[in-house]
Amino acid sequence: MINIYLRNITRFILLLFLQVFVFSNINLGGYMTPYIYLLFIILLPFNIKGWLLLTTSFLLGFFIDIFYNTPGINSAACVLIAYLRPFILKIFSPRDGYETGTYPRVYYYGIIWFLKYAVVLIFLHHFVIFLIEVFRVSGLHHILLRTLLSTIITTVIIVLSQYFIYRK
Repeated sequence: MINIYLRNITRFILLLFLQVFVFSNINLGGYMTPYIYLLFIILLPFNIKGWLLLTTSFLLGFFIDIFYNTPGINSAACVLIAYLRPFILKIFSPRDGYETGTYPRVYYYGIIWFLKYAVVLIFLHHFVIFLIEVFRVSGLHHILLRTLLSTIITTVIIVLSQYFIYRK
């Protein structure tokens, strides 16, 4: 049990560090921005308590907001996807439910399941971030384009991490 907490705390710090010092410098064409820190929320255990899921997601977004100087934008998006995560997991759950001792990874449930689950969360996160950033609906096509392209680049990086880092 302590091993799970230690692993998640390490993942939290590592992904925060990578986002702030590596991925924050990547902005492809002004439209594609990878948000790798979402991997933390995506990979949390299935049976995590709701309050802990919301609290850790808020803290992750809060620290990103501090480093990016974006007051509350990342926090709001992270809390929203943390709130919706159990419902999304229920929608995409296998017929027999999730097996005990497994995690939301490609290794356990396959690439198709993981893509459906991750893309929904990533798309919602990006849409909220870009919508709050612009704070008007007049440029909705621009927001949707940025959301789609950033979702693609973030998803590619997260799926690649499943094959190179999180094999089991």
